[in-house]
Amino acid sequence: MLVSGPLLSPDERLSRALVRTVPDSVTERLSDLGNVPVAVPVLVLAMAYSVRRSRAWAPALTAGLAMALVPAVIVPLKEWTARPGPLEPWAAGYYPSGHTATSAVAYIGAALLVSPYTRRPWPMAVALFLTAATATGLILRGWHWPVDVLASCFLCTPLLLAVAHAVRREAGSPARR
Repeated sequence: MLVSGPLLSPDERLSRALVRTVPDSVTERLSDLGNVPVAVPVLVLAMAYSVRRSRAWAPALTAGLAMALVPAVIVPLKEWTARPGPLEPWAAGYYPSGHTATSAVAYIGAALLVSPYTRRPWPMAVALFLTAATATGLILRGWHWPVDVLASCFLCTPLLLAVAHAVRREAGSPARR
């Protein structure tokens, strides 16, 4: 069980200061943005759009694989750390946040896939907003510690870098020029 470390005390203090400072009805809706039935369809639509526009499967498949790998990255850490939740000290498995990881890979992955066709920064801005809204909702609702959501963002970075690489590689291919 994760019961010590230099970030534990500041994390707990910050959580105590933030939890339930916003009505539960608001924070629950924000947290729901990280649910699989909400976030994954956004990625699937972006994958279909990307394939339709580019006729290339590699970026879309890389994004799909990144989403499929989220549980493989997150679940073992949840089991290994067995960190209790802010409002449920008897429960375990809160570190890292699966909802944050799901929202980051789904929304940012979708933005990476559609950005070459928009030529504007709005897809990434929307993706970052939705991911931040999910993380904020989870913290303010008391479903996750701040470090839980931050760790998920760092853990998903390599997955998203792979998607970005696949998109760049396809954009630079001779067929696309």
